[in-house]
Amino acid sequence: MAPDRSLVERLARHGQNALLRWWDDLGPTEQADLISEIESIDLDQIDTLIAQMVIADQPPSISPEQVEPIEVFRLPKTDGERVARRHVAEIGANALAAGEVGVVIVAGGSGTRLGFEGPKGTYAIGSVSGASLFQIHAEKIVAMGRRHGKPLPLYIMTSPENHEATARFFAEHDNFGLEHVRFFVQGQLPAVDQTTGKILLASKGHLALSPDGHGGTLAALAARPADGSPSCLDELRERGIRTLFYFQVDNPLVQIADPAFLGLHREADAELSFKVIEKGAPDEKVGVVVRVEGRPQVIEYSDLPTELAERREPDGSLALWAGSIAVHILEREFIERLVDNGGLQLPFHRAIKKVAFIDDSGELVQPEAPNAVKFERFIFDALPQARRWTLVETDRAVEFEPLKNATGPDSPATVRQRMSDLFAGWLESSGVRVPRRNDGSVPFGIEVSPLFALDAEELKSKVSPGLVIEGPLYLR
Repeated sequence: MAPDRSLVERLARHGQNALLRWWDDLGPTEQADLISEIESIDLDQIDTLIAQMVIADQPPSISPEQVEPIEVFRLPKTDGERVARRHVAEIGANALAAGEVGVVIVAGGSGTRLGFEGPKGTYAIGSVSGASLFQIHAEKIVAMGRRHGKPLPLYIMTSPENHEATARFFAEHDNFGLEHVRFFVQGQLPAVDQTTGKILLASKGHLALSPDGHGGTLAALAARPADGSPSCLDELRERGIRTLFYFQVDNPLVQIADPAFLGLHREADAELSFKVIEKGAPDEKVGVVVRVEGRPQVIEYSDLPTELAERREPDGSLALWAGSIAVHILEREFIERLVDNGGLQLPFHRAIKKVAFIDDSGELVQPEAPNAVKFERFIFDALPQARRWTLVETDRAVEFEPLKNATGPDSPATVRQRMSDLFAGWLESSGVRVPRRNDGSVPFGIEVSPLFALDAEELKSKVSPGLVIEGPLYLR
C-alpha cells in the first residue's frame, strides 16, 4: 500500500520526504507506526529549529560586561538569621498542612551510564538497605505528609522507553505507601543531521527521537492523554494544588518540600524559586545563576566563558558562584501561563551528539563522532519570565550528591559515602558515637529511613545519647 498522498506532499514541502524511503520494506504495522511518529512532530517547528540551529549555526554569545552576580538568600550563619529562617519555615509548613503542595520528579533517564539496565530511579543506592532512589524519595514524601497532616501528591515524568517499567516498579512496591502517584510521559523531538538538517531514521520504520529536555516537563504536565482525560495540570487545579516542588531523580539527598524553601518562596510571592550551591571550582559542571543585562538567567556550564567562570571577588571567592542543582519550586499558575495557547514559551537549545542512523544503503550506522543535532528545552529558562523569583543557597554536603557515573565522582560509591556521612552527623548531634576515618568519613554504611526520621532534630527523639555504633546501621 502506498503512503497517503497528502503525507508525501507535506514531507516534500518540508524537505523530509526521505523519511518514506524504505516504505515498501515495512509491514502494515510498521507503516502505521512510522506514520504515527511523523504525525506526532510539528514539521513547521522543526523547520524553524533547523534554520536557527543547523543552517545558521550561530550559538548565542555572552558578553562578559553584561553579566553580574545575582542576589541570593545565603545560608544562615547568625542566631538572628536562623530565627528568621525558622519563621519562614512556618509559612512553608502551613502550605503543606493546607494541602497546597505537590511534588514532581523528573525520571526519564536510564541507568546505562551506571552499567545498569532499567530506569535510573530503580537503582539500589541505599548503602545498607539497598533501597532504590525511588524508594528513598517516596518515603520522604510519605513522611512529610504524615508530619504535616496532608499527603503530598506525586507526579513522575517518565520517558517512552522507561514509562512501563517505572509504573510497574511502583505497582510491585504498592507505591511505597504513597496515596497518589501519577506518571506522565516526556515529549520527544527528532534528531537531525548536523550538516543537512534531514531528520534521521533510527530504523527503516522509526524516527530517531530523543527527549525534549527537562524544560519539556512543563508541556508534558499540560498535555492531555490520548483518551481525553484531564492533564496533570487540570488535576492539580482540581485538587487545589498551588505549588509544585520539582527535582531530578538522581539526587537522593534532596530535601523534598523543604518548609523553609517553601516559606521563602511564599513570603516573596514568587512564581519560581531555585536552590543553589556555592560552586566548588570555576569549571564545576553546574549551570550558574546570574544577571544578564539586569535580568535573571541561568548560563549552562558549557556556555560560560572562561573569563566569567574564573572571575573573582576581592576576597578571592568566585564572583559567579551560584550553581543550580535542579531543585525548584514553581507556582501552578505560572506553568499555566507558560503553556498558554498550546505552546511552551521556552527557547530551544541544540546539543551535538552521536546518533545511530539508517544510511542510504539501508544499513544502521553507529557513528564514531558527533553527527546529529538534538533540540532541547531547559526548565531554568523559565526564570527570566517569572515576575517574582527567589534563589536560596543550600549546603551541598546536605542536599546535593547526584548519581551519574559508574565510577569516580558522582558514582554509587561517592553517593553512598556522602549519605553515610550525613546520617552519621545526625547521630552525633544526638549524642551517639560514630567512628571516623582520618579524612572525617565513616568507615561503614549508615542509613536512616525517612520513615524513621526526616532530619537530625527528629532523630534526637528516637535514639539514646551515649550509644556507640561499631558497624553498618539501618534505622527504619
